[in-house]
Amino acid sequence: MVLPTQVYPVIWYHDHVRLIDQTRLPNEYSVVEISRSDDMAVAIKTMIVRGAPAIGVAAAYGVYLGAREIKTDDRALFLSDLEEVAQKLRATRPTAVNLFWAIERMMKTARQTIGTVDQLRPVLLETAQAINAEDIETCQAIGDFGLQALPASPAKLRLLTHCNAGALATAGYGTALGVVRSAWRDDRLERVYADETRPRLQGAKLTAWECVQEGIPVTVITDSMAAHCMKLGMIDVVVVGADRIAANGDAANKIGTYTLALIAKAHNVPFYVAAPLSTVDFSLSDGGLIPIEERDPEEVYQVGGTRLCPVGVEFYNPAFDVTPATLITGIITELGVVKPAELVQFQEKQVG
Repeated sequence: MVLPTQVYPVIWYHDHVRLIDQTRLPNEYSVVEISRSDDMAVAIKTMIVRGAPAIGVAAAYGVYLGAREIKTDDRALFLSDLEEVAQKLRATRPTAVNLFWAIERMMKTARQTIGTVDQLRPVLLETAQAINAEDIETCQAIGDFGLQALPASPAKLRLLTHCNAGALATAGYGTALGVVRSAWRDDRLERVYADETRPRLQGAKLTAWECVQEGIPVTVITDSMAAHCMKLGMIDVVVVGADRIAANGDAANKIGTYTLALIAKAHNVPFYVAAPLSTVDFSLSDGGLIPIEERDPEEVYQVGGTRLCPVGVEFYNPAFDVTPATLITGIITELGVVKPAELVQFQEKQVG
């Protein structure tokens, strides 16, 4: 099964919120309908929807669904109940800062909008839909700024990425894969190399699937093959996404990214992080303060229904690691490419 080019949208609203069920890819394309905030929390927690920007959009819709469920005309009670909904959504994934950013934007809208509860609900829906639409525009801008930052030679690049930072991880187009899409559009891309990304295999399942949909040449490699490929000169540039970036430019992304950055540094291969400015948590001075989610050990000891390890073995399953800013060539945002050490000044300039 091959779907039409650019499988959009990934998240959309029509009476219910609709999500592509990413747990069923690549073997089955399935859409989940969600009408309750609790179900949205489950969808985020179980990675039916995943990727920092996509989680943010989903959480925004989750707040609206909660608002739709609350049965009171008392504004103060409504806001109190809505905060409980927001807190349930915040508890789903601790690392992805876009989740918290989107929820706070929704709650700020709820607090500041003048009117009755009945007047407030449609405003919350409009805000969630705006977050959705803005994310697609943001990713397209990231893709085009990333294209400008790519090495000038060779004419057609071989790009390595890790995990999935594509349309599926956003509202559409993608961050790291947004750069890929823009490079493919402008005939600057020869091939994508996709790390399989243990333990959940998002590179093998999702990044490869997205590339196949659009006819972009893609080769899946195991995570442990990256150094070998760089040593042989098979990789010209690395572009990855991020779930949270600290003020100093340290970046948290799917586990294995830090290893990839070290390998790229050793082989003089440029290493870029592509992410919207909403992924930067300016309240955290460095990456050591980023909370790292630990997930079910089952993800490590079995694939599908097949157990890989003997009973009695212990497991450690951090979902993310933090890449130091010193290993990052540049951070590609929707407003331009910035050196990690200049993030704060870059943000202040934009605000000013």
